[in-house]
Amino acid sequence: MKIRNLVINIGLAVMLFAGGYLWNEHASPSLSVAQAQSATTIKPLNQNTAFLQDEENTISVNDLYGPSVVAVNVEIKGQAVSAYDNVPPQFRQFFNLPQDAQPQEQTQHGAGSGFVIDAKGRIITNFHVVKDALEANSITLAEGSKLSVTFAGSQDKQIPVKVIGVNPSYDMALLELEQASDLPSGIKAIPLANSDEIKVGEKVIAIGNPFGLQSTVTTGIVSALGRDMPSIGQFNISMVQTDAAINPGNSGGPLLNSQGELIGINTAIIPSVDATGQRGFLGVGFAIPSNYLKDNLADLEKGGVHDVYSSKARLGAQIADVSSYPENVRATLHMPDQGALVVAVQDGSPAQKAGLKASDFSVTIDGQSVPAGGDVITQVNGTDISSTQQLQNLVFSMNPGDTVHLTVSSDGQVKQLDVTLEIVPLAQADPTAPSSN
Repeated sequence: MKIRNLVINIGLAVMLFAGGYLWNEHASPSLSVAQAQSATTIKPLNQNTAFLQDEENTISVNDLYGPSVVAVNVEIKGQAVSAYDNVPPQFRQFFNLPQDAQPQEQTQHGAGSGFVIDAKGRIITNFHVVKDALEANSITLAEGSKLSVTFAGSQDKQIPVKVIGVNPSYDMALLELEQASDLPSGIKAIPLANSDEIKVGEKVIAIGNPFGLQSTVTTGIVSALGRDMPSIGQFNISMVQTDAAINPGNSGGPLLNSQGELIGINTAIIPSVDATGQRGFLGVGFAIPSNYLKDNLADLEKGGVHDVYSSKARLGAQIADVSSYPENVRATLHMPDQGALVVAVQDGSPAQKAGLKASDFSVTIDGQSVPAGGDVITQVNGTDISSTQQLQNLVFSMNPGDTVHLTVSSDGQVKQLDVTLEIVPLAQADPTAPSSN
């Protein structure tokens, strides 16, 4: 029996962040923006037939908020390399190649999407869209890198922007125009919906910059809710799943409801790959729910780098889903059917102070070594724990100084523990480690 999502930070192997659209300086997309714009407008079969109500809604939302969606342009200066770097020096003379070829810098260009969030013209996009242009753990542009945005209708005008704040854990970045006067007139801030009220089946509208094709509008529905996916920072987010077509370059763009309100930030897809290696959309896309932005916007506005580990109260433990273990393994190890296994406990953390026991041995399942022997958290304040994501959400909804009551299964025995939460610095940044809480 295969282990399914045992360690939630390993992530979905085939998931592709939709903003990872990069090309070298001398390359070009297979379809240019100019070619796309030259397409003729399709007229109704019957000139006297009015638009359908659904069509009118899509047109209305795009007319109102389409101009508020931007293309995010990223230029990254890469490592200087020589055309002959891969040729050993002893063979250069034999092939009559230069002994000391002048290195040439490789420049990459990236494309993502973003949207205006306030009256000042500040823009939200995904962190992973701008990440490679920034110094590590900083909002400072790396040497030689450039960031700009392009508004609809002005494809030739790239407006320089600066990064105000980023949240790697939730894959968000706040940008600001370097010159406020560059904001086009009539741009409206996109309002935020309450993503807790989203219903499966409701209509959605995605606007973005797929493959560099600016101001592309697609429609679909909410396909599912609560899809636990790792963000660029390998922190799980309960995503909105949609069948509205999003592709590389759509990352950071808005997913809107029929009222034109933001319900999500388009972030990732499960891609198809054709014979040429070109990535495409299979009808499964994911967006960060708008409430994540609503809850973290104030931190982004303060500036700098923010993440859940530096601002949220935690237990200070690494955890894994018990339900991912085969039933016979759970029975042998006296583990409950559901809960969060404590894999490791951070020194000096609330978890250590409360006496939570970490895994002290491992077992091999289908050739994979997995942790075992630790306490299993089965309840938090009387609420049954079915997954690590649920435990994370419950703990992160609380404040430093709050005390939580844990029901814990330990080698088949049940014990009760009270833990006072604290802000605990993250001990390590290991993307393959179990989820931290």
